[in-house]
Amino acid sequence: MRDQSFAPGRALIYLVVSLLAAAWLAPLVVVILNSLRTNEEIAQGSMIGWPQHLAWSNYAIAWSGFCVAETCNGIRPYMLNSALVTIPATILSTLLGAVAGYAVSLWRFRGDNWIYGIVTLGLFLPQQMRLLPWTIVLRDIGLINSLTGLVLIHTIQGLSFTVLFCRNYYVAIPHELIRAARIDGAGFFRIFWRIILPLSPPILIVTVIWQFTHIWNEFLYGVTFTTGQQQPVTAALIALSAAVADIPKHGVQSAAVIIAALPTLLVYLLGGRYFVRGLTAGAVK
Repeated sequence: MRDQSFAPGRALIYLVVSLLAAAWLAPLVVVILNSLRTNEEIAQGSMIGWPQHLAWSNYAIAWSGFCVAETCNGIRPYMLNSALVTIPATILSTLLGAVAGYAVSLWRFRGDNWIYGIVTLGLFLPQQMRLLPWTIVLRDIGLINSLTGLVLIHTIQGLSFTVLFCRNYYVAIPHELIRAARIDGAGFFRIFWRIILPLSPPILIVTVIWQFTHIWNEFLYGVTFTTGQQQPVTAALIALSAAVADIPKHGVQSAAVIIAALPTLLVYLLGGRYFVRGLTAGAVK
């Protein structure tokens, strides 16, 4: 039977957690409220306040009517750019990370630990250090200012995380299972498709959520290697802010921020439970 007695320690934990949650949610609440307020309301009052009338038109203007980089199509085309970069880069980096993690965890070959160490070294290199090498690479292969160039960057950059996640998950799979499959004549890729991949949904969900949110919210590469209509939505939001610098339109800006954040919010809402479960499974094993 559950103990219903008052526990001061538990109450303190709830209080601390509630305060932390309120601190994290406060900026989001302010942005949501401002997205539903008119510019006149915000100008006559402050950035914090309840909307007198729900200004849903801010969302319509931010989506398809506002001028960004001298083009008055709203942030809609930039959302499409982000999707065209995020979806293929997430799929490619996850699949490559799964194969590489499987290779370095369940197959022994000369230099496997060195390869794993070099790949995960990318976790500790700041993004600013990678800008010049990527500039040279993209220039030489002709992918500067293109969505394909961003897909290439995020696929390779994401391998450090996906290999780490998958390797730590696969290392707990019994080696006897692999040896038995090899005795039966199965090769590297047959074992991967028939045995490893069916055991991988928990860790694949973790890597997909991680990569999707990271790539969608990434800003530095988008603003450095693309311009104009090729930019992802995070870079377009900065252009929108610059466009309204003389005449602030905080309602439209807030609505644009909410629209840009919706894909990652939906991913977390739909897959957050599986994300925690996958991380826990990998940690326990």
